[in-house]
Amino acid sequence: MATESTNSSNTTKSGNGRMIAFGLIALAVVLYILGLTDSYESGLSIKPMDQFAVYPLFGDGPVRWYTPTNATLWMGLAVLSIAVLMVMGTGGRAVIPSRSQSMAELAYGFIRKMVEDVAGKDALPYFPYIFTAFLFILFANFLALIPTSFSPTSHIAVTVILALTVFISVTVIGFVKNGATFLSLFWVTSAPLVLRPILAVIELISYFVRPVSHSVRLAGAVMAGHAVLKVFAGFAGVMGAASVAPIIGVIAIYGLEVLVAAIQAYVFTILTCVYLKDALHPHH
Repeated sequence: MATESTNSSNTTKSGNGRMIAFGLIALAVVLYILGLTDSYESGLSIKPMDQFAVYPLFGDGPVRWYTPTNATLWMGLAVLSIAVLMVMGTGGRAVIPSRSQSMAELAYGFIRKMVEDVAGKDALPYFPYIFTAFLFILFANFLALIPTSFSPTSHIAVTVILALTVFISVTVIGFVKNGATFLSLFWVTSAPLVLRPILAVIELISYFVRPVSHSVRLAGAVMAGHAVLKVFAGFAGVMGAASVAPIIGVIAIYGLEVLVAAIQAYVFTILTCVYLKDALHPHH
């Protein structure tokens, strides 16, 4: 009887948790629509790219490299959120972990296992950076789903820095660990000898294209999702009673964007592990 009562209590708590989660998503969607449709009352004037504008937090002057902007604010909030989860959430180190401690431990274990499985145990010394990059992208993507927020990872300037940091670090590690042998990464020994020079050129080009694809993939996916959300919200603001269809579209796309936020962080991280594996073990 006690076991049945406990199971029933756990089921009730799980059901309540799902209801709260769905309620928060619905509230976010409603706020998102209200925040984007206030300028559409006089006609259809959708400008989906305006949400990506970078502007100073104080005053209306030009944006310089030292100017605090909305991008700076939301990147700072992402870092602060990571600190709250990883420092304050795990501060108690309880035997029976709290929800925040469980989330932190699951994220830590998930990325650590990814690094070890993909790049090998030799890559574990570089795990702190990889884990930090994963958390930053993940939190920046999730915070960008808050109505009227800003998405730093939709800007190529942010993702290029992340990608170049990985590219330069991996290249330096490759030469430090292997010396000139690192160049064997571009020499496909399993191919016929006559094809090896051609394949070496192709491998070299693809290697230097890595930071481009690494950065454009993340920025493009995030920007496209947010732009589509605003387009559907714009239609919802001018269609009156017929706005049910675009509202359903916003809800569906918002749910998809929640998945994209996590998937893009995962893709960036696993590609980083693959590139690190090539640097540590360059032989074909």
